[in-house]
Amino acid sequence: MRVFLVAGEPSGDRLGGALMEGLKTLVPDVEFDGVGGPLMQAQGLTSRFPMDELSVMGLVEVLPKFFHLKRRIAETAQAVLDTQPDVLITIDSPDFSLRVAKLVKAQSTIRTVHYVAPSVWAWRPGRADKMAKVIDHVLALLPFEPPYMERAGMECDFVGHPVVNEPVASDQDIARFRADHDLGDAPIVLALPGSRRGEVERLAPIFGAALHQFLQDRPDMRVVVPTVAHMVEAVAAQVKNWPGQPVVVDPRTGTADQAQAQKRAAFGAAELALAASGTVSLELAAQATPMVIAYNLNWLTTLIAKRMVKLDTVTLVNLVSDTRAVPECLLDDCQPDKIAAALSQVAGAPDAQRQAMDLTMTRLGRGGEAPGLRAAKAVLDCMPRDV
Repeated sequence: MRVFLVAGEPSGDRLGGALMEGLKTLVPDVEFDGVGGPLMQAQGLTSRFPMDELSVMGLVEVLPKFFHLKRRIAETAQAVLDTQPDVLITIDSPDFSLRVAKLVKAQSTIRTVHYVAPSVWAWRPGRADKMAKVIDHVLALLPFEPPYMERAGMECDFVGHPVVNEPVASDQDIARFRADHDLGDAPIVLALPGSRRGEVERLAPIFGAALHQFLQDRPDMRVVVPTVAHMVEAVAAQVKNWPGQPVVVDPRTGTADQAQAQKRAAFGAAELALAASGTVSLELAAQATPMVIAYNLNWLTTLIAKRMVKLDTVTLVNLVSDTRAVPECLLDDCQPDKIAAALSQVAGAPDAQRQAMDLTMTRLGRGGEAPGLRAAKAVLDCMPRDV
């Protein structure tokens, strides 16, 4: 069986790595091709070009890279057509992925699977109908998503999220992390300003100013900043004048598995986190780390988003648990004083949020079959029997 996969950002790389591991368990002679990051490469993928080329967020932010991305779309679609895999699996990053799928479908009958349902329950519901023209089957992360996809004419399976199957950092893991980074017994606040360059450039100055306010009454607290490999230098430059003697956690010092273990230990060691909006909220929830989510966008993208988003929260913990336990400082509210106040609020009363995080993990499949394996089974169950 030959599988072509396309992922465009670290969260997609996580999903792709877990799916590939599941496919290898079920089909030992499976062959992989495509685009992915270190976790997918650890499962046997040789990426056709660096995945971080595709890590662009926001309508305006895409414009400077438009022609390069357009070339990569055409190049990737042609690679699929040339190699004729049994299935094309695109993972999130819909602006790139679905354009690749459209070109492939226009010239072939290759089966297409998209991993991560678009958030049509939050904004732009018409996306599902457009997606159905080029995608045969959707793998959904959230339990309430399949009906939206099926109404548009696609097959859809809820497979859960790989984060629920990851180990929780042990006391020994946390102690080793503290020793390795000379943190002693100091209380820790995490800062996670994103995995894309544009995010970090926008959010890091705001996060730093918020931490200056928050740490005024907490002089012994240390700041730990986990990041992704291609952003280490940029993040280090942004945080050098922050309070709390920031420690930037560099994932390049070991294997992909070791980097993930180090990140989990950082999360487990922290009393609190300040994070950009995204999948990281689930990673924090898996380690029971209370959080505040803060995010803003380019001014034009912000204006468009305000008109299109239909929900009062964007944080997955809030959505899956059906609570509003995680405070959000989004768009116009992404200001240092508001973020500092939210951090103080959570630091003083974290129990309600921990209950919401536990409920989220249960609803996403913790304790059941590994989501990567469930996703692999869903892909295989819908394949033609001669594959």
